[in-house]
Amino acid sequence: MTRIRTRVGALALVAATAVILTACGGGEDPLAKDSGGGGGTAAPAGTVTVGSADFSESKLLAHLYTGALRAKGVQVNEPRLGIGAREVYLKGLDDGSINVIPEYTGALALHYDKSFAGTDPNEVYSHLEKSLPGNLAVLKPSAAEDKDCIAVTRETAQSKSLRTVGDLAKVSNEMTLGAPSEFKNRPQGVPGLEKTYGIRFEEVRALGGQALVQALTNGQVDAANVFTTDPAFTQHDLVPLEDDKGLFGSQNVVPLITKEVQGNTKAVEALDALSTSLTTKDLQTMLTKVDVEHADPAQVAEEYLDGHPLD
Repeated sequence: MTRIRTRVGALALVAATAVILTACGGGEDPLAKDSGGGGGTAAPAGTVTVGSADFSESKLLAHLYTGALRAKGVQVNEPRLGIGAREVYLKGLDDGSINVIPEYTGALALHYDKSFAGTDPNEVYSHLEKSLPGNLAVLKPSAAEDKDCIAVTRETAQSKSLRTVGDLAKVSNEMTLGAPSEFKNRPQGVPGLEKTYGIRFEEVRALGGQALVQALTNGQVDAANVFTTDPAFTQHDLVPLEDDKGLFGSQNVVPLITKEVQGNTKAVEALDALSTSLTTKDLQTMLTKVDVEHADPAQVAEEYLDGHPLD
């Protein structure tokens, strides 16, 4: 899975190069979901139906949205999970079979404007609002973000004084990077690190999934390309380096809704309150329960909402 960005023409380049990879078994690519699903019967009048794409994070978020709406007294149906690709579930918003779905700001902005190259979160969100068709809207974006990052162990971060990706420039020539094979050639991968930050690793090893996590934690590689919501961050003492020059863009979780829902004050308040509460760390923790411990995502969402009352 990839969050493909570059310093110049970042989002435009994504369209040509986005592929589905597995980094550490955690976060998913909001740019490349394309399985299953289809439209459906319109939801009963006066009710709200939340949908999801076909990956665990989106399903978890759909349960969170549904629970938040119920907590605020909104008449909400059971969520429609695993609908499939963006092109498919957007049709569900058009035909009324769903009214709300979790999205990602950068990926959705790119979907509607292939030429958009912004990476600043505020700029991305503002452009997204302007690019949406007239029947759709986005609500408050969450601080929770699922995108590429470069991670190191805490020991490496401390011994090499690493806080940002830029800090790697002074030591990368003596370090080995682990990453999915596609990362070696795509614009927001190894070439982007060199162009944007002047980073050149001594070696780049093609690894993915748990093999990548294990290589990082046992010292076979010194840094790794993982995703910010990956459960690896809760299972190991890993540090995501701050992307101080915005190479990896902006992918804040955001509710995409129909105009009918936008007119429902209680629904808007519920989803905005959840977005205000939700953090990347929260998603890491919940996805650990869902993907690693195999907990029921509906129960995980309920537990989160019980512990984070929506003001």
